[in-house]
Amino acid sequence: MKKIFEIQDNKTIEDFLGEVEYGTLAICVENKPYSIPLNFVKIDNSIYFHGAKKGKKISILKSNAFASFSVVKSYSMIQSYFSSNDEFACPATQFFKSIVIDGKITFVDEYDEKVRALCALMEKLQSEGGYKPLTQDIYKKNIDATCVYRLQVENLRAKFKFGQHLSQERFEMIIEHLAARGDDADKVTIEAMKEFKSGV
Repeated sequence: MKKIFEIQDNKTIEDFLGEVEYGTLAICVENKPYSIPLNFVKIDNSIYFHGAKKGKKISILKSNAFASFSVVKSYSMIQSYFSSNDEFACPATQFFKSIVIDGKITFVDEYDEKVRALCALMEKLQSEGGYKPLTQDIYKKNIDATCVYRLQVENLRAKFKFGQHLSQERFEMIIEHLAARGDDADKVTIEAMKEFKSGV
């Protein structure tokens, strides 16, 4: 059943990673997990992050470079009675998009690569511009003081759940309930449901 939610299309995956502002980096040292929410940008087959050069996260990564990074965007909550009249709790669910990426962290020392990553991050988070390009020398001291590190993508799993597995009757029942509730999130969810149902 889970296979029906898997997304393989590269453009769909890239578009989603381009719109999500942050995710959670999971790392581990001495069998103790640690997770941190971070802004990120994907360039080619790497996920780039930035931050301070010292701290718990950096210490862990220097001990164990293996990491898992996840991003998720929630859509409408689907109440149990949206798709069933049997009064069971089981049909209640959440529609969402998620991606989990596994790989190994490398620290970026080369200045031009750091600039490239930070430029891409600014373009993603402040696409309207309004700032001097990071390629200018005025940023050199700040960039030198910033830690940039990348997660090389070794395994990527994308899962978008929008009722693709449901019968047409239950699928349409959910759409009717979402339309009746009429939140902005519900309208977006209906569009996504139709998009990914047609792609099955």
